[in-house]
Amino acid sequence: MVACWDEVIEKRRSIYDLGKKEVIPQEKLINLVKHKVMHCPSAFNSQSARAVVLLGESHLKLWGLVYNALREIVPANKFAPTEAKIKSFANGYATILFFEDEAVISSLEKKYPPYAQNFPIWAQQSNGMLQYMVWTAIEAEGAGASLQHYNELIEEQVKDEWGLPQSWKLIAQMPVGSVETSADVKSFENIEKRVKVFK
Repeated sequence: MVACWDEVIEKRRSIYDLGKKEVIPQEKLINLVKHKVMHCPSAFNSQSARAVVLLGESHLKLWGLVYNALREIVPANKFAPTEAKIKSFANGYATILFFEDEAVISSLEKKYPPYAQNFPIWAQQSNGMLQYMVWTAIEAEGAGASLQHYNELIEEQVKDEWGLPQSWKLIAQMPVGSVETSADVKSFENIEKRVKVFK
């Protein structure tokens, strides 16, 4: 089991050339996300992470929102690479949105004042673990994904479009699809510089 887990970790990469072949059937993808949200660790068992799975037209609408927002701020003569990137995400068949419920975090800050400044940090750490759990599970199923951050550009529109609570803060977007082109070979820093051992 450890070898298999290590192999999945090594294979998990950012996949930008996505296709619409449903390598993970929709219902299975939904259950995968639910399982990871339920079992992701969180400080004080706060369970403040939230996720939204966008499929079909909702998936396309999300990337349309991103496209339109970027069209407003990226110069026209430099927009072609941006357009290609957004289209590559839309070419998938699903997007997972990750949020933090700030109402939960605020209640913990009030309940445990000595730790108040730490709760937003711990929430971000937990959300990062959730993103990694979902991403790695997607890799294990043979599909591709990447992690994107267009939060400030689209957050209010996303909440309005899908009727989400104002207390939900958008953290990241994960487009999912079939792997049409594998990621390039990854280079690594010297591990001895990154991990120190003392006895």
